[in-house]
Amino acid sequence: MPILGHGIDIVETRRIAELIDNHGDRFLERCFTDAEREYCFRNKKRHIEHLAGRFAAKEAVLKVLGTGWRGGIAWTDIEILPEPSGQPKIHLTGECSRIAKKLGITRWHVSISHIETHATASAIGMRGE
Repeated sequence: MPILGHGIDIVETRRIAELIDNHGDRFLERCFTDAEREYCFRNKKRHIEHLAGRFAAKEAVLKVLGTGWRGGIAWTDIEILPEPSGQPKIHLTGECSRIAKKLGITRWHVSISHIETHATASAIGMRGE
């Protein structure tokens, strides 16, 4: 299973809090799916950390794809939700899914870590079963 790409990103949680303060639901709906928002807001005390972690993971995925935010890509083309074990899992739709298929990416690994001030994520795109 060769690794086709690796991306990493770090986000200040304060930046996410400011975007929510300045843009509210418009920001949240543009950047996160309904299921992501539902998951992140389950923990009212740490929801900003969870949102920042997903934001960083989405940026990391785009680094793997080599695209940045262009060419019809939407934030919600990338969804990161937990498996029953709690491990985060990447689900792609839309343009991101098309690009990943074109690159031969069939498997993803993602890791997210966060503290009160920062969140970081790493994504690896792989070929193979």
